[in-house]
Amino acid sequence: MPDFLNSPNPAATLFFTVNLAQRGSDLLTREIDTLRAAFHRTWLKRPWGFDSIVVLPDKLHAVVSLPLDDMDYATRWRVIKGRFSRQLPKGPRRVARSVWQRSFHEHHINNRADYWAHVRFCWQAPVVNGLVKNVVDWPYSSFQRDVREGRVSKDWGRVRETHAPQWSVVNV
Repeated sequence: MPDFLNSPNPAATLFFTVNLAQRGSDLLTREIDTLRAAFHRTWLKRPWGFDSIVVLPDKLHAVVSLPLDDMDYATRWRVIKGRFSRQLPKGPRRVARSVWQRSFHEHHINNRADYWAHVRFCWQAPVVNGLVKNVVDWPYSSFQRDVREGRVSKDWGRVRETHAPQWSVVNV
């Protein structure tokens, strides 16, 4: 986690939402290995830290920390989008602009509370979008990594089963 109090450049941590052009598609989860390869190849040339990331069927959310000597996130997203698009199964020639929305949403993280709010947003997105009942059940999330590395309990955000009280109507 970034140290916002001591960092010379707190703008180096950002939250992103990146959408497919075709909302409602399942392309990102269907082609998850292609997406992972695009991220990995880009990261090898232009490293950045993924503090939290979740891939949903038609969009992804990420909290990233950029190195202070290379904060060019726009190029990173352009390269990831292009690599992903070019590696899709052959068919009509796809280009990045036909697969992805042209822009993306970015938010500069301001402090620890903002950081954790956006990390939790990523973790909870599959539940909020109705894809799973519990955070731990979504396989395309850094939540899985964070559980393995002991940063968070696998029960974080778990829906607790509750039993509604049995009401009876009594005529008086």
